[in-house]
Amino acid sequence: MGLSLEQARVLVAGGRATGVAVVDLLLELGAKPEVMDQTFADPQAGADFVRRGVPVHTPEEFVADDGTAELPEGIELIVVSPGFRPDTPLLVAAAAAGTPVWGDVELAWRADRAGLFGPARTWLVITGTNGKTTTTGMIESIVTAAGQSGLACGNIGLTVADALRAEPRADVLCVEMSSFQLHWAPSVRPDAGVVLNVADDHLDWHGSREAYAEAKAGALTGRVAVVGEDDAGAAALPVGPDSRRVGFTLGVPRPGMLGIVDGTLVDCAFGDGTLAMIPAADVRPAGPSGLSDALAAAALARAVGIDPEAVARGLRAYRPAAHRGQVVARIDGVAFVDDSKATNPHAAHAAVVAHERVVLIAGGLLKGAPVDDLIAGTVSRLAGVVAIGRDRQIILDAIARHAPEVPAVTVFTGDDGSVMTQRTGERARAVSATGSSDAVMSQAVGAAWELAQADSPGVDAVLLAPAAASLDMFAGYPQRGESFAAAATALADSRANR
Repeated sequence: MGLSLEQARVLVAGGRATGVAVVDLLLELGAKPEVMDQTFADPQAGADFVRRGVPVHTPEEFVADDGTAELPEGIELIVVSPGFRPDTPLLVAAAAAGTPVWGDVELAWRADRAGLFGPARTWLVITGTNGKTTTTGMIESIVTAAGQSGLACGNIGLTVADALRAEPRADVLCVEMSSFQLHWAPSVRPDAGVVLNVADDHLDWHGSREAYAEAKAGALTGRVAVVGEDDAGAAALPVGPDSRRVGFTLGVPRPGMLGIVDGTLVDCAFGDGTLAMIPAADVRPAGPSGLSDALAAAALARAVGIDPEAVARGLRAYRPAAHRGQVVARIDGVAFVDDSKATNPHAAHAAVVAHERVVLIAGGLLKGAPVDDLIAGTVSRLAGVVAIGRDRQIILDAIARHAPEVPAVTVFTGDDGSVMTQRTGERARAVSATGSSDAVMSQAVGAAWELAQADSPGVDAVLLAPAAASLDMFAGYPQRGESFAAAATALADSRANR
């Protein structure tokens, strides 16, 4: 695949971390990048680009009074950060003018295939509504255990553009890709790609579940297409016409699949017969979702010739990142579990079913995703729900429809800035003079503990699994998890000092 951007004018849409990495790559390729970002209304926001001789723009420069946009004259390519929707006026104008629009991963893929940074790398692509980051970390650990140079990149933090330029060189790129990135990377054909699961998420961006699923299916167009057979959404996806389909399941696998037999993860796809890899009890994180992610990572590894022993070593060496089912405190045998990374209902469902009985703290920005299946599918495990965040009423309404017997409390900031709590059927009462997000979380943890104490069957966890994004209250899901951990630790300390 040829790629020549020498002296080409390229508009980079988005001036934050991804945009910076794209500009660095374009300059190295001899292109003439310009950057557009809303923040450049403040001249200081674009000062670093200007110092490097890179022109900066705001979106308003290209948008007419009627809302339509006009493509800047002479622009030959637009490279977008993942969050830009296809119906953005400038991108609509680009499509009408026949100007190509690539995502940052598409640009990196083309540069890699063209051999501009040495021999083309092995690409392993990981996507799904949930479990992407865990699976990506697992496969990176497996690649390392096999003695190969691998690097986790993409949606996980390090951009693929930066991974291409990283020293020492990584021969295997373990690329976590969101549905946004896949939408803007139509040429990517990985050596092996996996779709873990597909559930309602980002519907406000894609417009429909069908469009969201179609974007996810982009990971299945390479040499080996790995799908989660236990998930109806993933199992229904088409694979590329020249792709080999391989499934994975938590049950006993059929030929051509990976699965679990007598408590051991096994491969029935890439060897002769059934190859044992690792006891399920050795996989972390424990529980169904952790085992599913491990099988997916193992399938990717086996697809590129990594032996079962290295798979086992890599999975044993892997340690889950923070905010993914981390126990942050214990009180009287009840674990306080931080799963702040459960940013959609599908992930929250997996977090709840990993426990026998929980008090769930949930809420935030649901992004158009319904929570009915989450509540209806876990009602027998719910000892109570504490709803927080902008879309808390949607959660309370779902409880009223599907689990009216489950006690529910909402914690929110009142009109006067104080923190309020309200139990279903009761009046709201002020409990704190400050309406900070940390104060809301502190009261939510306290309310959850009260519900846990009142539950006679016995609660094993107070679980933060919000089913929603965090940006209505926090800077991101890590800050939300840290706020929960601080509140849980403070509660545990206060009881220990009595």
